[in-house]
Amino acid sequence: MTEELEQNLIDAQFELLSHEGDSLKLQEFLNTLNISDVAELVDRYPEKGVEILSAIAIHRASSVFKLLDLSIQKEVIQNMTPYKSAELLNDLSADDRIDFLEELPKSVLRDLIKLLNPEELKITLRMLGYPEDSVGRIMTPDYIYVYETDDVAEAFKVIRKNGKNSETIDVIYVINKKGELVDDFRIRDLILAKPETKISELMDGRIIALNVNDDQEKASQIFRMNNRVALPVTDDNNILLGIVTVDDILWVANEEFSEDMQKMGGTEALDEPYLDTPFFKLIRKRAPWLIILFLSEMLTTTAMTYFSKELEQAIVLSLFIPLVMSSGGNSGSQASTLIIQAMAVGDVSLKDWWRIMRREILSGLMLGLILGIIGFSRVSLWQWFHHIGWLEFTYGPHWMLLAFTIGLSLVGIILWGSLAGSMLPIILKRLGADPAASSAPFVATLVDVTGIIIYFSTAYFVLGNLLQSGALNH
Repeated sequence: MTEELEQNLIDAQFELLSHEGDSLKLQEFLNTLNISDVAELVDRYPEKGVEILSAIAIHRASSVFKLLDLSIQKEVIQNMTPYKSAELLNDLSADDRIDFLEELPKSVLRDLIKLLNPEELKITLRMLGYPEDSVGRIMTPDYIYVYETDDVAEAFKVIRKNGKNSETIDVIYVINKKGELVDDFRIRDLILAKPETKISELMDGRIIALNVNDDQEKASQIFRMNNRVALPVTDDNNILLGIVTVDDILWVANEEFSEDMQKMGGTEALDEPYLDTPFFKLIRKRAPWLIILFLSEMLTTTAMTYFSKELEQAIVLSLFIPLVMSSGGNSGSQASTLIIQAMAVGDVSLKDWWRIMRREILSGLMLGLILGIIGFSRVSLWQWFHHIGWLEFTYGPHWMLLAFTIGLSLVGIILWGSLAGSMLPIILKRLGADPAASSAPFVATLVDVTGIIIYFSTAYFVLGNLLQSGALNH
């Protein structure tokens, strides 16, 4: 059965049961579906979201809720009864609850946190107090810990008592009487040990922990480098506060990727899905960068005005302006994208700037030579076609110098584009800004302006006397 056919059958059966109004049959049907299938059903029928979530057990409802888009989550909570909303919010894990609540207006947030029970309210308020993109916002306080003085038998008692409400029991954390993190170990080590074995004997001292104020992107890199399913979170005094699991990091990585892609496209990051973003909010996100880029492009006009006399003396030079400008912008965009991606995954850091610069200088020279030869060949072949009578247009008797000008300009412009595109993200990172802000359009605009200067400066150097005499126009 194809996925589309299966989806159609689920939709048809749901519509039938919903129309009949038999809540018991609807509940039995929904309980036969996977959590992901129920979430997709809510996505396809958002107006039925409350009906679907109310028909299933609360622990399944909370698992479905965290998979929904923010706009649907808001609609579901808004249309639920206060009792059902309280039940759902209290059953959500602390990190998933924070992920939802932090996106709401303050007035709505105040109303919803009143529905939490005292313990969940305390946890929620504490986590909301951490910086917005910090590890503290995505950690969960539901984990298993034991003391280093316990033995294996006592550890299993703790697991049986608290494991059901824990985010994961794959990793057990060891603390001392002060609550400080001492070590961690996998449950496999516990299962294979004898009951009388002390926890201290299972410890190896190889502990990797996150600080509660660490950036979420940094946490993602640490997970990737250490291949962990969960990592402990401590404060500045090494007190164990919670854990972060790999599923939360996957959500962070996805959000960071989407945000960087939007910024690299020359727009502010959207806080919600594109189709759910209000029209005028979308305009506000896109307009500032367009204005900045437009004003920047005005510098290109200024540069061309400065060289207007050269253009008058050699109109043929203007024919190649789009060619050289686009080539420089493309090389800059390539370099910028490569460096931003490498920084995002931790392949390069600020200390690698000299290696990056040296590499891009060599790359820029090589790429410039390749395109320079193509540019030189373009003018030469065109002249040859004219010579054999295939074309009427000619670049004149000085076509060889013109071809050399185009080729040499392309070398300089592509070299500069590669250098600017690679260094700009590093400079922004060093200044504390987001490297993705040095997006492809921004780099292209910068290289356009400087490309004009390089192009006409090269033309003036190679064709100086011919430009002054206007010989290229004849």
